[in-house]
Amino acid sequence: MHQLASSHRTASLFLATVFLFAGAIAAPVIIPRQSITVLSASQISTYKPYTYFASTGYCSAAVTKAWNCGANCNANAGFEWVASGGDGDNIQYWFVGYSPTLEEIIVSHQGTDTSALLPVLTDADIDQVNLDSAHFPGISSSVKVHDGFANAQLKAAESVLAAVNTALSKYPTTKVTLVGHSLGAAISLLDSVYLPLHLPSTITYKTITYGMPRVGNQEFANYVDGNTHIHLTHINNKEDPVPVLPPLFLGYIQPAGEIHIQDSNAWDNCPGQDNGSDKCSTGDVPTIFEWDVSNHDGPYDGVSMGC
Repeated sequence: MHQLASSHRTASLFLATVFLFAGAIAAPVIIPRQSITVLSASQISTYKPYTYFASTGYCSAAVTKAWNCGANCNANAGFEWVASGGDGDNIQYWFVGYSPTLEEIIVSHQGTDTSALLPVLTDADIDQVNLDSAHFPGISSSVKVHDGFANAQLKAAESVLAAVNTALSKYPTTKVTLVGHSLGAAISLLDSVYLPLHLPSTITYKTITYGMPRVGNQEFANYVDGNTHIHLTHINNKEDPVPVLPPLFLGYIQPAGEIHIQDSNAWDNCPGQDNGSDKCSTGDVPTIFEWDVSNHDGPYDGVSMGC
């Protein structure tokens, strides 16, 4: 479990106060419990290959094509590396490759240490910015995203696009799946907006993320939900605080597509944006008093993030 430094606790204590009153400023939509469905064991199992790929995003060995870095990295047999990059610091690790089992191109981005991410997410001065028009042509100026996440995605955007193009030309597939955990999840969601703007319309996409923070404003969430290329599923574990940050009152909102893992380990399909039911993250973790940072890394169906 990651430990928060004293400065991080100060930011969290500040947020505890504003969380107690945030409901009066931006209340989440509560969808009746009967609308929330529970995934079967067979449905849950379909996500495990992607969970391993998201975990492998943390592995420096994946960047060096040395696919011998532990159980999580080696879990998807036969994976064919295409390209990778990042330094694990200024630029998050990333890799692109082909899964012959899934018959999909996989794009994965590294997450980050929770103790480093939380202060960024709890800062009351978090800026929202427009997406870079050169990389995101045609996106409305009403769509705004977290400044730090936008910068992190741009650092590798062109390299990732080139790698995906290479993979598509090399392998017999038109399917691209983007995965990531934590900060890597935010980058992957932005990639899912970016890549379709530059690749042929015949390509189909899925975006599967874990412990993803809120990335943008209402218009961004609406764009994600209304864009047929994105197909977002974001999986959140128990009382992980990251998916409910930055807070609603700062103008951030989660798109639809949440799956919330309960304390019982049941996986609930939560319809709508920021579902306020206590069966879903927004309703289950309304204030800092419900936070459990140790839930952020999993396990997700037995898989914990990291190498």
